Amino acid sequence: MTALEFETAQAPKWSELEKLLACEEKQLDPGRFLDLYRMCCEHLVLAQARGFPANVIERLSIVTARAHQIVYRRSEFGLARVLRVLAVTFPQTVRSNWKYVLAAAALLMLPAIAIGVATYFRPDMVLSVVDSRIAAEFEQMYGPAAKSIGHARDSGDDLSMFGFYIMNNIGIAFQCYVTGVLFGLGSVFFLFWNGVYMGAIAGYVTARGFGATFFSFVATHSAFELTAIALCGAAGLRVGRSILLPGRMARLASMQVAARDTSSMVFGSAVMLVIAAAFEAFWSSAVWVMPAAKYACAAACWILVVLFFVRRPRAS
Repeated sequence: MTALEFETAQAPKWSELEKLLACEEKQLDPGRFLDLYRMCCEHLVLAQARGFPANVIERLSIVTARAHQIVYRRSEFGLARVLRVLAVTFPQTVRSNWKYVLAAAALLMLPAIAIGVATYFRPDMVLSVVDSRIAAEFEQMYGPAAKSIGHARDSGDDLSMFGFYIMNNIGIAFQCYVTGVLFGLGSVFFLFWNGVYMGAIAGYVTARGFGATFFSFVATHSAFELTAIALCGAAGLRVGRSILLPGRMARLASMQVAARDTSSMVFGSAVMLVIAAAFEAFWSSAVWVMPAAKYACAAACWILVVLFFVRRPRAS
């Protein structure tokens, strides 16, 4: 495509963004404004990479700089912006990347189900995933003698376990996301491996007769934890695809666009993992809470998570 063909094809979008910049911010459609801003950023990178005429680059530089000031103005970096990102941008980004989310969820859950069923019928298969010492520890965690379900610990360690769960959960999600730069293969591997690990433990503990304790433990916090891990994996897959198939953009520029577009998904997932850690430390592990209450809470949490992402809130 020549510079003239490029300008002729894309100029209407540049003009639309320029017209929006002349409007009051209250009149803007945030979704459309952000789409045009990101599009013009991509066009600017492409124009610079291909050495298009200075007037095209200058026009794009001006319009993206002005839009940048609105999107990232200093007054936005406060609690109101954080809440808006979590309540509006986060679910919108998840919906727009639904194919990656579906792929990540399949990579995580299909191995978990398959290995879980296989390990239930052949408990010794767990030794292909963990050693005998760790398998014995899991039996102890969910056995009737456990003072706190889910971890070999004293009942007074809830706060320290809260911190441990945060670090552990975020570490897993971070692996699923960051390794996406390896053309997406890292995200595929860690999603698949975590699914295998979860399935093996679930199948083994259930085969040992502690399934009721195990599933009542994981039911509530898994609504947030599993969803967040899948979303981070989806963001990693998106980044990986941007490097593998950058289109007409340079690979680095393509990766930067993908990372920027999925940043709200990673941020929102981190918040979900903190919520999951709180449930896991203070609610899921409590032996005084009846399993029926945990299952009821789990059902409510799963419904809330689904509604959060399928709803379409009005952007303020």
